[in-house]
Amino acid sequence: MLETLDQNITLAINSLNSPISDQIWIWFSNKLIWIPLYLLIIVLLIHKLGWKKGLISVLAIILCILCVDQFCNLIKNSVCRLRPCNDPKIVERGLHMLAGASASHPYGFFSAHAANAMAFAVASAKFLKRGTLPLCLWAVLVGISRVFVGKHFLGDVLAGFLVGAIIALIISALTQLLFKTRTTETTSTTL
Repeated sequence: MLETLDQNITLAINSLNSPISDQIWIWFSNKLIWIPLYLLIIVLLIHKLGWKKGLISVLAIILCILCVDQFCNLIKNSVCRLRPCNDPKIVERGLHMLAGASASHPYGFFSAHAANAMAFAVASAKFLKRGTLPLCLWAVLVGISRVFVGKHFLGDVLAGFLVGAIIALIISALTQLLFKTRTTETTSTTL
């Protein structure tokens, strides 16, 4: 029942296509196009927090993405839910596929694109203490693009958002706790 609902909603979203919107969704789905955004966040973190805390924050964000990726691979290989573009029944129902006819990995639950984008957005916003809305909106558009290109079901994307946000909140909280501990130690040492 839930799987059928997910398939139906995915096909409904995926059917909202046009030549112009197709190009936009392909663009949002491309990881490399966002390198300037990643570099901007690195610069902002170092500028706002100083080079030590900024560098630690960047490393924490990288750790978030590594954890999300590894967890995603573990879940994908355990759940074994075919991506829409690799599921003949969904393709027959009229799936509009962009950016290639199939994905390199046959399974799609949960979306690493969505999880990584949300982890990056949440962790960056936590460290910068600003930009939450635009960064999370960007992450949502990246995740939804995966439905439009035919690589993920909406459920894959929503689960990815949740996993990415949780991992980012945990790692950023631990990192900020480290910052507070180091500040307390430094203050008590100087007194």
